[in-house]
Amino acid sequence: MDKLKELERKGLLRELKLLRQEGVYIKYKGQKFLNLSSNDYLGISGMIEFQREFFETLDTNAFVMGALSSRLLTGNGACAENLESYLSGLYGRECLLYNSGYHANTGILPAIAEKGDLIAADKLVHASIIDGMKLCHCEMKRYKHNDYSDLERILEQSAGRYKSVYIVTESIFSMDGDTANLERLVELKDRYGAKLYVDEAHAFGVVGETGLGCAQHKQLIDRIEYVICTLGKAGASEGAFVVCDPATKQWLINRSRTLIFTTATPPVNILWTHFIIRKMVEMKKEREHLRQITKRLRDKLAGCNILGDTHIIPVVTGENDSCISMAEKMRSKGIWVMPIRYPSVPAGQARIRLSLTAAMSNEQTDMVYESILA
Repeated sequence: MDKLKELERKGLLRELKLLRQEGVYIKYKGQKFLNLSSNDYLGISGMIEFQREFFETLDTNAFVMGALSSRLLTGNGACAENLESYLSGLYGRECLLYNSGYHANTGILPAIAEKGDLIAADKLVHASIIDGMKLCHCEMKRYKHNDYSDLERILEQSAGRYKSVYIVTESIFSMDGDTANLERLVELKDRYGAKLYVDEAHAFGVVGETGLGCAQHKQLIDRIEYVICTLGKAGASEGAFVVCDPATKQWLINRSRTLIFTTATPPVNILWTHFIIRKMVEMKKEREHLRQITKRLRDKLAGCNILGDTHIIPVVTGENDSCISMAEKMRSKGIWVMPIRYPSVPAGQARIRLSLTAAMSNEQTDMVYESILA
């Protein structure tokens, strides 16, 4: 196809690579690399002892392997209900499971935002949120990234013009590795009578006393109307859930198309998620180690053009070609990174994204630094 050839000419052609994970390393074509492109922020995926314990305690007589249908037909069961109940106990609010973060964002937003409403979203929200907004029958405006003066301008201009206003953001942004100011957002949404929607995909498991995210860390769980958490990153599983009030949960069960019209998650996956979250909330040592190696590497890279303040460290190279060259150089040193290029990021801001996990040592993060300088 000509379109594929054009992508290849621009250096934008993607391909699936056959990889094998071995703890913090991956193998590709027989070569071993330290994996800096993982979302396994607590290193749980490589914890074989967790897998053994899970299978040893798994009661295979308590469930069937397949989910069989959507939750509203015959796909609901004790596994899902028990996990939602456990999550509700952690957050002190209702929780509703989704099959993925993408399902959550593309299913919740169109269900809650109606004609006559407004969504004001951060310019850098994830593609799944953008796709969810496109499905809404309401007006949408974007404010400059983490620019709350720009957001307030939109809210002031919108006062009295809409039935409901939804402010949409991530708590940790995956491309810039920075954080939203949740206190400021809560202040603004209260002042202007808006509702706040926060995606905690890259904070769940990592931030907060028990890893419940930035909302927990800032003690704002009960002040944010919709908290979305993804289970496929630090949670080392799959799926997502929304933290909300009881009426919203019931509304989503009746109106969220990605919940209603999809086969439920198989019970064995839900049981693994439940098992892992019970472990995750106790992993204070891993969270502290992740903070320590993040600070260590960020301090070493202070002379480079790095962004953000989290365990995701973008090193900006500029143009696509220089980014590709740096990625190839780092892979030649045994460090697995992928170039993040335009149009995934703005033109001239291509970057290498270093994604740290708690399974990494100081020595391994030093290897990353040395591969950049080589």
